[in-house]
Order: sequence, then structure tokens, then C-alpha cells
Amino acid sequence: MLSIKNLTASIEENKILNNLSLNIGKGEVHALMGPNGSGKSTLSNILAGKEEYQILSGEIIFNGNNLLDLDIEERSQKGLFLAFQYPVEIPGVNITPFLLTALNSKLKKEGKKEIDNLTFAKNIKHIASELGIQKEMLSRSVNEGFSGGEKKRFEILQMSILKPLLSILDETDSGLDVDALRVVTDGVNKLRNPESSFLIITHYQRLLDYIEPDFVHVIHEGRITKTGNISVAQEIEKNGYKNLI
Repeated sequence: MLSIKNLTASIEENKILNNLSLNIGKGEVHALMGPNGSGKSTLSNILAGKEEYQILSGEIIFNGNNLLDLDIEERSQKGLFLAFQYPVEIPGVNITPFLLTALNSKLKKEGKKEIDNLTFAKNIKHIASELGIQKEMLSRSVNEGFSGGEKKRFEILQMSILKPLLSILDETDSGLDVDALRVVTDGVNKLRNPESSFLIITHYQRLLDYIEPDFVHVIHEGRITKTGNISVAQEIEKNGYKNLI
């Protein structure tokens, strides 16, 4: 699904990633943990296609495509989704037509039949109900006036509609109360299947108590220094990073 080999990258002449390698297979859930400034969000931003980063060496292959040759929109159409730590507001852009446009753009790129407004309206109401999202949210502008929990619920709704091949959750648990955290993690667990993969970037074990990853990686100074199972996250919760970096 995703193969990162010897990736070195910088921003404003500051090297952030240093010969980083990571492989994510189909249907796998990977967690990435590390101290502040270790390169976690830099990796997610590079995967998403933010242009301010300079790739000095290495390669990223996503589902057979050279990811570095694709722009942000093309990456999304190929099946990559990034849930931001701080989602942006888009005033005046209603959620329902926004998601319909995104879905039909993806379907068109895949050579599939687009969905009409009425069918989509029925589908999105059903999916929102399953995720515990109030119908009132569907008539609001994208993230405008949303609480932190509402923004995360909306990201789960987007993933449920677009069904990406790889979802990257960048500290999606940041600032969430217990109820909002359960909504997010329940949504992710419903989306887990043999064809879809996840990269979950987090500081805390509590998220991984609800979404059990197949692999946990520790990143330090821009490279993976430790890989294991959920016990790695438990070690971090107990003793911090001192024995792992």
C-alpha cells in the first residue's frame, strides 16, 4: 500500500526527516509516536502533498504510484486522506454539496458513474446517523463554528463517504473529551477492512486503547528508532521515550 524508503526532507533549510523508511500493507493500522519535533507532522504533511517541504532524497510509493509526482488533488483521488490536527474552516461552503463534489470527482477519475443529489442526500443522512452525527450538521458550512469534537466527527464522515485506501490521522485525539474520542475511534473501527489502511499519529496511548494498531513505531530525530506492537505504546505511557530513542 505505502512504501517509504530512505526519505530525507527539510523545510527552510532545516532537516526534519533523516533517512526514514516505513512500509504499510493493505488493511494494516500503524501508529506513529514520538517526542515533539521528532518529525511526525512533517511526515503527514509530506504525504498529503504540502509544497513547502524539500525532498532531499528517498522515495514514496503509494499503491503503485510515485507519490512525489502527484499534487494534492491527485493524491486524494488516488485514495489518500489526511485528517488534520487543526482542520480549516470554509465559510459559505455547505457540507453536503462539498462532500458530493469530492465523491463525484473521485468516481469520475475512477471511470465510475457519478451519484445524483437525491441519492447522495439519502446516503449521507444514513451514514451520519450510524456515526451519531446530528442531521443539523449536514446543513452547516465546513467546520465553521465547529467544536473540536465536531470537526473530528466531520473528518470521520468524510472518510466514511470517500472510503480512502490510506487514512492519515494527525493527532486527531488532540483536545477531545472522552465522548468525542469514542465517536472518532468507533468511526475508525467501523472503517477498518482488508483493503483500507491507517497511519495514526498520536502522543497518547489512550487513543490506541480504542483503536488497537497492528504496529507501533517510534520516531526520533526524523527516523524510525523502534517498531513493535501495542506494548511499545504501553512502555511510552509508563516510562516515556527515554528507553526507546
